[in-house]
Amino acid sequence: MPPAAIRRRILTRLALLAATGTLLGMSGTRMTHAQAFADIKNGLVDYSKSDIAPRRSCESMGAYRSGDIRDIHAVEIEAQGPVPAHCRVTGTLKPEIAFEVSLPARWNGRLYMIGNGGHAGESLEDPGRAAQRNSAVQMGFAFAQTNTGHDARKEPGASFVLSNPRKADDYAFRAVHLTALTAKAITKSYYAKPVARSYWNSCSNGGRQGLIEAQRYPEDFDGLIVNAPWVDQTGFTIGALWNQKAVTTAPLLAAPLTAAKLAFLAGKVMEKCDALDGLKDGLIDDPRKCDFDARRDVPSCPRGADGAECLTAPQADAIMKIYGGPQSNGKSIFPGYMPGSEAVVAPPFGGAGPPISAWMNLIVATAPDGKPGDFNLAEDTMRYLVFSPPNPDYDTRTFDFDKDIHLLDSWGRKVDANNPDLSKFRTRGGKLLMTYGWADQVLQPLMGVNYYEQATARNGPHTRDFFRLFMVPGMTHCAGGLGPDRFDSVTALIDWVEKHKAPDSLRASRVVNDQVVRSRPLCPYPQTARYRGEGSIDDASNFQCVNP
Repeated sequence: MPPAAIRRRILTRLALLAATGTLLGMSGTRMTHAQAFADIKNGLVDYSKSDIAPRRSCESMGAYRSGDIRDIHAVEIEAQGPVPAHCRVTGTLKPEIAFEVSLPARWNGRLYMIGNGGHAGESLEDPGRAAQRNSAVQMGFAFAQTNTGHDARKEPGASFVLSNPRKADDYAFRAVHLTALTAKAITKSYYAKPVARSYWNSCSNGGRQGLIEAQRYPEDFDGLIVNAPWVDQTGFTIGALWNQKAVTTAPLLAAPLTAAKLAFLAGKVMEKCDALDGLKDGLIDDPRKCDFDARRDVPSCPRGADGAECLTAPQADAIMKIYGGPQSNGKSIFPGYMPGSEAVVAPPFGGAGPPISAWMNLIVATAPDGKPGDFNLAEDTMRYLVFSPPNPDYDTRTFDFDKDIHLLDSWGRKVDANNPDLSKFRTRGGKLLMTYGWADQVLQPLMGVNYYEQATARNGPHTRDFFRLFMVPGMTHCAGGLGPDRFDSVTALIDWVEKHKAPDSLRASRVVNDQVVRSRPLCPYPQTARYRGEGSIDDASNFQCVNP
């Protein structure tokens, strides 16, 4: 099939996906930008103190040159409301890496950079990204971002490799590193002063990018916040293919999993596991302790019948395969999703409509012949990034879990952020803060837990001196869900980097209709929050972090 025809076919599919709200690329911008900087008044560092003035005109920055810059532009942006005047420098790094560096009229000496969701390629003017830029510039940060080397509006999904195979490396690791170096150099030129501290804050694929920075380029950032990181893109891909096979087996086609069935399942999970931590509060504190079996703990449908409040044997088996994760030659090779991740929540990524199970549209399609979001992401990865050259017509139904898992090894060496050796990052004084929702329905949370435990084993007992993980009960992908999901990890990280005060907890809030209805402390793994026995269970001050 000619490349032009391939692109037309992909654009058509992308439009359909966008219409159903299943694009995972949004996860990088559905970030905690509304929570970043929220606790500055309680922090040890007033990083909003911005007294460094430019030493060059904004217009002159359009003439800045370096070996990697293909084109560059500089525009003076006037102050708008709380967002101060700033110089917006944009351009392209070879071959096609779009970048931005926004430089406030008064600078706090720091660089703040965000990452990308899914297969990246977002517009630098995406509303979610612009909101993060405005917040950072308002605080006095120099702000940086990149599209990682392609425009998803023109080259959707992972199809960008069709025009230039080098873009695979740009997406996997090169673009963020090169943009960080360029942003530092441009900032130094504008203020005639080097960046004192550099920070990264992003989620999902952006979390993966942050881990890649710590592992491959430890000098780039002093502090990294990696929320729900896509640690193992290839493992996730195999898992998504596994789930798709589980929910599209022949017996399920006649009686597929429905939103009503998954809502009923969610209720049974909560009924069995909510109080395991000693508190019945609508949250599963640690789903690993939840001994839930859909074949045992959910009513079975009568033979030959189906209904919203029962499961057929094939339906129960499919659910247990999703919880269990993929197997190869009879052995588990990657984590599954946690009990509680199927909970009924608001539509993902700010979508409209009534609450539904978090699995709908992401793990389970809305129609028997549909493709959920996780599977679409995995299918694109297989077709365009795993195979070299790309194989756009690859039928993922032919994937053999006993024989084909090593097809992904080569791509994994480029993209996966699973190297536990952080010794260089630790030695140069870097700090790494990871968060993960226990109810994440996009990326398997044990991906993050397992990486943290592997890093601890590799880097020794002092790992928590530079790397801490905070698990969030009830939180779905990056934010949302049933639990408190709003917290300011940026202020905590800056205090850690600049005042050597490690975060012993993060205060998280659940907000409904602009009102805080619950707060809880998030504890550094493996600690968990426990109720003291007095006062409201919706008040974080009545909880303490304890060891398991």
